[in-house]
Amino acid sequence: MLAAAMLFSILVGSVPISFAALVEALQSGAETTAGKILFSLRLPRTILVAMTGAALAGSGTAYQGLFRNPLADPYLIGVASGAGLGAVAAMSLRWPYTTLGLMAVPLAAFASGLLTVAIVYALAKVGRAIPASNLILSGVAVSSFATALTSFLMLRSSGELRRALAWLLGGATMSGWQPVLALLPYWAVGLGILLTLGHALNVLQFGDEQAQQLGLPVTRVRRLIIIAASLTTAAAVSFAGIIGFVGLIIPHILRLLTGADYRRLLPLSLVGGAVLLLAADVLARVLLAPQELPVGIVTALAGAPFFLWVLRRSRQASFWS
Repeated sequence: MLAAAMLFSILVGSVPISFAALVEALQSGAETTAGKILFSLRLPRTILVAMTGAALAGSGTAYQGLFRNPLADPYLIGVASGAGLGAVAAMSLRWPYTTLGLMAVPLAAFASGLLTVAIVYALAKVGRAIPASNLILSGVAVSSFATALTSFLMLRSSGELRRALAWLLGGATMSGWQPVLALLPYWAVGLGILLTLGHALNVLQFGDEQAQQLGLPVTRVRRLIIIAASLTTAAAVSFAGIIGFVGLIIPHILRLLTGADYRRLLPLSLVGGAVLLLAADVLARVLLAPQELPVGIVTALAGAPFFLWVLRRSRQASFWS
């Protein structure tokens, strides 16, 4: 499914590429028109979208396991609202459309997203412990504050309103290999850490007290999960905007198909998130072609009904077992 989704993402666009032209471009490099489109635009976009989907799904899986809550997602403790505030603040300064100016938006989003999580973490901390309920409540409060500031900046910066709105609705707004290379180290480190914590997430499902009795350093593990998931999510959001529901849908689908063992669920979520977001990105390109929809609209249209279904099923005790 991942291979098929990547192939469709490469072939579909404002200038369609046939399979024969794709084969020719792979053989001759960037000498042909199809080759230039493939290597300069389509391939880096496909990789960026796949990495973003994997990051959101992996972080969502980790947060659901950490909070033992089927409705948790990567944006639960303020990464999205903080990144949105940073991005809109950078746009309101009207940076020039140079390479440095264009990179100012994702850099500001990344830094602001991590800063927001740090504030939430500091507010939620009680002594050396980090109660899950405190994290959630602090995240809601700080997110609301950041969203209010974002709305204020958008009202004050009418010239950049369209650009800010497009970023907030999600999508691959930057082209070329530079976003992929900038995202790669944070993506690899964050997801690499999460993939090593599958067993720890399994133990956390028994509750903090029993996990502590089984020898798991709960506070340290919780801190590590928050840092890794927040780093991954902030990096993905900084280059792709705020794309909802990917981190909510994929863990549930895979949990129903493969079970709740996080040693298996986490790596499968990375693949599933990439497939889902690539499919949504293709739909965003073709639904109103030649106009391109923000991919966040597509995921929201699919994710909102799924969220309601999850909410209904979460009332049943058998769902989380």
